[in-house]
Formats: sequence, structure tokens, C-alpha cells
Amino acid sequence: MSTGRGGLLRERNFRLFWTGESISQVGNAITVVVLPLVAIDTLHTSTFVVTLLTAMIWLPWVVIGVPAGAWIDRLPPRRVMMAADAVSAVAYASVPVAHWWGVLTLAQLIVVALVAGTASVFFNTAYQLLLPGVVDEPDLTEGNAKLMGSRQVAQIGGPGLGGLLAQAAGAVAGLLANAASFAVSFFCLAAMEPPRDRRSGSRDGGGMLDGLRFAWTDPYTRAMTTFALLVNLALTGVDALLVVFLLRTVGLSSTVAGLMLAGLGVGGVLGALVARPLGRRLGTARALLVAVPVGLGPTLLLPLAGKGPGLAFAGVALICAGCVSTIANVIVNSFIQGYIPPDILGRFISGTSAVGFAMMPAGALLAGGLATALGTRGALWILTALVAASGLTFLLTPMRHQRDLPRRPAEQSVPVLS
Repeated sequence: MSTGRGGLLRERNFRLFWTGESISQVGNAITVVVLPLVAIDTLHTSTFVVTLLTAMIWLPWVVIGVPAGAWIDRLPPRRVMMAADAVSAVAYASVPVAHWWGVLTLAQLIVVALVAGTASVFFNTAYQLLLPGVVDEPDLTEGNAKLMGSRQVAQIGGPGLGGLLAQAAGAVAGLLANAASFAVSFFCLAAMEPPRDRRSGSRDGGGMLDGLRFAWTDPYTRAMTTFALLVNLALTGVDALLVVFLLRTVGLSSTVAGLMLAGLGVGGVLGALVARPLGRRLGTARALLVAVPVGLGPTLLLPLAGKGPGLAFAGVALICAGCVSTIANVIVNSFIQGYIPPDILGRFISGTSAVGFAMMPAGALLAGGLATALGTRGALWILTALVAASGLTFLLTPMRHQRDLPRRPAEQSVPVLS
């Protein structure tokens, strides 16, 4: 168990893991800005094509998310992540190379987005398998909090850095920076000592749907999965309307609207800082039961936002949403990594992620329909009410009688695999 100042960052394996992941997250945040800019400024594409590129990044989760987990459950997670990093680095680096040679096309951009999205499915699923082999189970909450904190910092600063890179050296240079970030992640993973592998050693695997079956039959994971589905649906709807609401309904400038949107990231950093002490003080079960519903309640303030002092409503709503989402992610991820049988953890992660990500386009469509029928502010009232109500799902589980979430009995052996 980690002790002393710096905690897990004093341990070489976690420090390498955290460094590579943090730099990679900065690269990903840069890409959120520069990939659309390449399409718009370099290839002069339509708005529809820009949204298509975004869809291509998320589409692999829906298409191959479930079978990917079954494959990853049979493979060494660190090598899977290294392979995903290598594929992503080559894919993103191919764009500036093609641009410099004068052969960049829209088809290549779409393929790059699809390939990178597919690599992300494998990387992010294997990531959840690798972390419990890098840190001891009592340190999972600290590890997840540190990784989630650096991700939130990247989401705050990455887009701005991407804009500066695009202005100084062109949008394609930003994709080269992302390729370099994946290369750093690759070498950090390669430099790690082989982590523990908690799986049984048998790779016959079982059924491809075992992870989803576990998620639905276990009362704890069923509540967490239901919560994730509702939050993904509602928050994606809010995200789809938020810029329109701030610019057109409230009447903010793009600069002020951008500052308001940064509140989600600021809240996320705050959530990463308080998740671990909150879980210790209240207990992990009580933290979900109390902090999540209480913290999501203020999202109902968002539709009240207006110019002047009324902006405080939006600021509080966005900061609280970012904070509570991160707290829930840290506690739930730590619980899942220690609770789900290691032999099906990959299938559980990829299966529930596939279902969760499938709710995101549904949320965007729901928001569009509600805004058409009720107006933007009216649609936000319904969507934020759904966000606030989603935290109540935890009250329907045995955790309402517990201080801490349960733990699965420790394995008798933990072989070392690379």
C-alpha cells in the first residue's frame, strides 16, 4: 500500500503508467480541436463531415465493444495497450505526412478516425485490466483519482494548446503532437516492470456476453450500469444543447461561453481531489448514496442561467456536474477493478462501455427533439431533471444499508505476465 508524500507516484511502475497516460490524454484533448480544423481549414469540408469524423471515433465502441472484451480477456493487457498506442501513433502521424506530400484526402481522415477509435476500444479496456496489476487493491482509489485528475487537467488545457498549435504551425501539426503523445505512452508502458496478472491463467474465456450478464445479474453492477446509461443519455443531451443555449438563449459571447464550459473540467479536477478522502470519510457506498444525488441536484440550476449574476447558475451547475461525475467514476472504477472476477473483467468493461456509448447518440437526438418541441430552455429542464434523478438508482441496491462497497475475496495467486 502506498505511503508517504506523493503516494503512488513514488512507485516506478505507477509513475510510468501515469506519465504515459497523462501525456496521451493531452494529445487526445488537442485532437478534439485540431482534427475538425484539418477537415475545415485544410480540406474545406462541410459541417456534416466534421460530425462524421467525431462519430467515426466513437462508432467502434458500439460495433466491436462486446467482442473486443472477449479478446482482451485472453491477452496480456500491457501488450494490448502498447499495440493500440503504436497503431494510433502511426494513424495520426500519417495525416501530416500525407499533407506534406500533397495527397491528404477526406477518405484518409475518416479512416484515421475509425482506426484510432478502434485502437481506443482496446486501449481503454486493457487499461482497466492493467491498473489492478500495477497497484495494490487498497490503492485503486488513489490510482484512479490521480489518473482521472490528469485527464481532467488535459481536458481543460488541451483544447487551448491545440488552438495555439494550429495557429502557430497549422492544424496538421497538432495531429503530429498527438502521434508523439502516443509514442510517449508506448515507451512508458514498455519501460514498466511486468505487472501482476490476477487472472486464473486459463484462456478458454467462456461466453462473449458473460460481462454483460454479470452486469445485469449483480445488484451493485446493475445499479452502476443503469446510472451510467441514464447519465450518458442525459448529459450528452445537455452537451448537445449547451453551446446553443449559452450563445443564443443566454446571449453570451463565444469567449465567455468557452470559459463557462471550462467549469466542467474545473469540477472534474475538484472531484478527483476529493474522491479518495470522501470515500474514506463517508465510506464508498455512502459516498455514492449521498454525494452523487446531492451533487447532481444543482444541475437543475442550469436552465435558470441568464446574463450578469444569472451566469452563476450555469457555473455552479457545470462545476457540480463535473465534480460529481468524476467522484462517481473514481469510486465505481475502483470498485469494479477489485470486485469483478478478473477472468471476465475485459468483457465487463467493454460490454458496459459499448451499451453506455450507444446512449450518447440517443441523448443527442432526444435533446434535438425536445428543443424543437419545447425550446432550448425547456429541453434543458427535462434533461437536467433526468441527470439529477439518475443518482437515485443507488438507493435501489443493498448498498443503502452499507458503509462501504463489498470486496471480492482476494485471489490465491497472482502470476506475473507482461
